[in-house]
Amino acid sequence: MSVLIAPEKNIIPSYPLVTINGGNLAMIEVHEANGVDIIIEDAFLLPHRKDYYFFAFVEQGGSRHWIDFVPYTVKPGHFYFTVPQQVHLKEETKPVKGFVAGFTEEFLLLEENRMLRQLPIIQNPAGAHELILSDDDISYIADVMHKMTAEFNTGGSWQNQMLTSWLRVLVIYLSRLYTEQFGESKITQNHCLLKSFQELIGKHHTELHDVAAYANLLNISPGYLNDVVKQQSGKTAINHIHNRLVVEAKRKLLHTDLSVKQIADELGFEDAAYFNRFFKRLTESTPIAFRQQIREMYS
Repeated sequence: MSVLIAPEKNIIPSYPLVTINGGNLAMIEVHEANGVDIIIEDAFLLPHRKDYYFFAFVEQGGSRHWIDFVPYTVKPGHFYFTVPQQVHLKEETKPVKGFVAGFTEEFLLLEENRMLRQLPIIQNPAGAHELILSDDDISYIADVMHKMTAEFNTGGSWQNQMLTSWLRVLVIYLSRLYTEQFGESKITQNHCLLKSFQELIGKHHTELHDVAAYANLLNISPGYLNDVVKQQSGKTAINHIHNRLVVEAKRKLLHTDLSVKQIADELGFEDAAYFNRFFKRLTESTPIAFRQQIREMYS
């Protein structure tokens, strides 16, 4: 079976954040890569989703991976970050020196951490995955993540509070860099509405395809929702819904062997013919043609 294809039941597996030593569910995990050993689990070398926010600080070494349909060559002096449910695929395994950290949506939902949800590195309005670091940035981030790793490994009283404090420092520092590199992102009440709308699409895109349904969930009128979304993002509300459906369709076309009809069914379309027309209208390609083209590009 091609490494592009999910290994079982044509489902792209989604992995929770677990502790390294025990497999227990965690809200924060951090560890150091020594530049010698390859620490990636075999399952992560196949298409998969992470159910958590993922940070990687690279000091030495490099490799190549994909986030959804965008290739990245991992380079020293860079910081990489992803959000839950994006599809990851690593093309090669090479030792890397640096640090990796993960934290969950549940962590951000804790009352004391909710302000972190509004920060640019979490909101990611530019849809970015990579920050370029200066020498000062490298020293600062290495120091913070080294302290986080030591705390994570040694434990002791108030461990969660210490990890939370260091992670807050890291997220705020990275958000400053994000703003410098991708522009100012002003978080307003309307911007929060946009993010709430996008989160609902993430949860309900397989069953709700119209703006009115989402407006009802948000207790606002469809017209007001569309006006705010267009003002904040430059795209209409229906564009956001359709774009999410296209992204999920592309993920399944690339990483599974599901038929077009099966994908249409999973995404809530009444029939494959309508799904074909929908996909071609938004991508200028049929689903089958896209599958052939994207797999050729990956290989």
